[in-house]
Amino acid sequence: MRNSYRPLATALLAGLIFGIGLALSRMTDPQKIKDFLDFAAIPNGGWDPSLAFVMGGGLLVALVGLRLDRVIGRPLLVPEFQQGRRTQIDTPLVLGAAVFGVGWGLSGFCPGPAIAALSIIPDQVWLFVLAMLAGSWIAGEVIEHREGGATLRTADAGAE
Repeated sequence: MRNSYRPLATALLAGLIFGIGLALSRMTDPQKIKDFLDFAAIPNGGWDPSLAFVMGGGLLVALVGLRLDRVIGRPLLVPEFQQGRRTQIDTPLVLGAAVFGVGWGLSGFCPGPAIAALSIIPDQVWLFVLAMLAGSWIAGEVIEHREGGATLRTADAGAE
């Protein structure tokens, strides 16, 4: 395997592990998500808090992973770590989080579990995934237009 394929193979392996984890924890089941979000069911014992434990576990893994750069100095498969450009909580972030939350609550799916669910219950999730991809593309176009078109397309044009 050539060096250029190592990051892709690593991403594929990480995605498979993530997908298996989502399936084992039943996070691909929209009803499980809706049972977590139904706080009105707490008095009668119908609320399912297990998603909070899954999210907490994911948060701990992410916290460790995001701090590894301070310990290992250089990534194993790519030249350098990628650092986020944005550090402030702004209106687009809040609006995006709100849209994400509403979509998650209405459908019972968020992006990772929806893609994992394509292999389990494709007839129930394909429309959501299609809408998610279309929404992501539209959002990217809006952001690019708002920022004056100086995003990936500029870099891609120079490569031709």
